[in-house]
Amino acid sequence: MPWALPLRWSPWGRPGVKALVTAGVFVTTLWNLRFFLNPSKGSGEDSTHREPLVILVWEWPSKQVPNISRDVCHELYSITGCQLTTERQLLHQADVVVFPHSRLQPGRDKLPKERLPGQNWVWVSLESPSNTRALAAWNKTFNWVMTYRQDSDIFIPYGKLVPNRSATVNIPAKTNLVSWVISNYHRTQKRAEVYKNLSRYLHVNIYGKANNKPLCKDCLLSTISKSKFYLAFENSIHRDYITEKLWRNSLLAGTVPVVLGPPRANYEQFVPPDSFIHVNDFGSLEELATFLKTMNSSRYQQFFAWQRRFSVKLYTDWRERICAICTAYPHLPHGHLYPDLQSWFNS
Repeated sequence: MPWALPLRWSPWGRPGVKALVTAGVFVTTLWNLRFFLNPSKGSGEDSTHREPLVILVWEWPSKQVPNISRDVCHELYSITGCQLTTERQLLHQADVVVFPHSRLQPGRDKLPKERLPGQNWVWVSLESPSNTRALAAWNKTFNWVMTYRQDSDIFIPYGKLVPNRSATVNIPAKTNLVSWVISNYHRTQKRAEVYKNLSRYLHVNIYGKANNKPLCKDCLLSTISKSKFYLAFENSIHRDYITEKLWRNSLLAGTVPVVLGPPRANYEQFVPPDSFIHVNDFGSLEELATFLKTMNSSRYQQFFAWQRRFSVKLYTDWRERICAICTAYPHLPHGHLYPDLQSWFNS
């Protein structure tokens, strides 16, 4: 200890017992008070992080980079103490560095040469494992993962239901039975096989680039809303991989989703069980087609009961997703590395 308190000495040249006890209590109190006033020194991490958290996005996930020069997290999402930047010269000031997988190239030549002490790197992806390549190159690289998976360090779903108090149900007028918007049609995909067999028993109105009927951004929901049912078929089947096909094209559009994706139980972790129809609910696609074609009005309206309690919130702005890192930061494990990113993502 660099300093010591003066003690009262006894006539025999030794400190008095009472003086020693008093001094010891005083020193102990000061020592404990030091940790109380500055807890980060003893706990390793300062959970309050008084300075603004600097998040460097190494390359913006979307093609268009929005203006983030202002305090966008506070202005748009009421998240304070969070500074976003894409300026790589601020690397040495960054607490967190975000790397979207869609912008990563195999190999480490495009990444920072070293990670600063206490700095955490985040791997970001909204694609499924079937559409994510070259993961093995990033073993022992990232501290945190940020994906649509519920077990991610930072969970970023495509959408969610939020409570509301409207107590109303809005079902748009219907002019046809089933629709589907598809841009990339590959015969090897499960959804292509299911559509082909289902179309033997009912007519499906198909829109999108794959059928040379692209829909403009403002036409999408209004067109889909005219159908009673929408084929919310995912391009691959993985846990928690539930995309805008459910949230935007179905629930927000005001049509009933017929889903092809993870098991029903997984969907029910996100939406009420009576809000959708799962392909696997039926023994055959012929049974599914019959169910859709013969459904009466009363039964159909039951699929919209969720609207009395919830509204659909879409996550479409990457600024909102990245600002969420600041909210999660105090609760994230520091110093952790994913040894095998591919094994985790494929699990």
